[in-house]
Amino acid sequence: MLTFVLTTLLGAWAQTYSEQLNIGYTRKTDSYAQERLKLDVYYPEPKKAEGCPVVVWFHGGGLEAGNKEIPAQLKQKGWVVVGVNYRLLPQVTVDKTIDDAAEAVAWVFKNIARFGGNNKEIVVSGHSAGGYLAMMLCLNKEWLARYEVDADSVMLYAPFSGQAITHYNVRKMQGIGALQPTIDQYAPLYWVRKDCAPLLLICGDRELELYGRYDENQYLARMMKLAGHERTYLYEIGGHGHGAMVAPAFHILENHLHLMLGEAAAIRD
Repeated sequence: MLTFVLTTLLGAWAQTYSEQLNIGYTRKTDSYAQERLKLDVYYPEPKKAEGCPVVVWFHGGGLEAGNKEIPAQLKQKGWVVVGVNYRLLPQVTVDKTIDDAAEAVAWVFKNIARFGGNNKEIVVSGHSAGGYLAMMLCLNKEWLARYEVDADSVMLYAPFSGQAITHYNVRKMQGIGALQPTIDQYAPLYWVRKDCAPLLLICGDRELELYGRYDENQYLARMMKLAGHERTYLYEIGGHGHGAMVAPAFHILENHLHLMLGEAAAIRD
């Protein structure tokens, strides 16, 4: 496994990379969808015949703001990286936002091979609101099933500081305050199940995080394990708040991705 990881890292640094920007991924026809539902793809050249791992990245911004990005920490790793825009609250309701995220991931499954990506090695990640979207796609299989994708065919879900209860800006649209927690169908916790893909939960310091975010993730991790899910992992990055936790979280994501790729290589061998 160590040889596999070292070879992968050295190969990644030897490659050059290209980007294709503002690719429309939606079949929706309304003007806001046509304006907003685009993604960027960052990919290594030359493309490998067997394909590269793929990271789908959903930006943060409380579901109300933000724009697609290719984080610098995901570049020059030998991966294909997809930065996604989705429609924002309150212009749409949250069900439409989650559906956008599902449609984007489905697009990746069906199209990423032409950028050298392997659709059997897809990671779905994002920070804050983006992490919340990753959690919802992971735990409620209905969203991806609408696009004929099995949520469990994602190799790894890796939300950074995602909200496990109903998102606070969804509650705001329901007339509920940010400090009044609820768990309804728009809460990842509502959909706890044992038979899902590996779930990597990363948060900042419990005393510094936004609205008790670590505590929500800790409870989600506990309930997943009680339900029988053996591959839920929880990390707390001490001394780092909601924004500061992002940079070191990429190191944890990278370690888990390489471990999973190494496991897959060992099985093939």
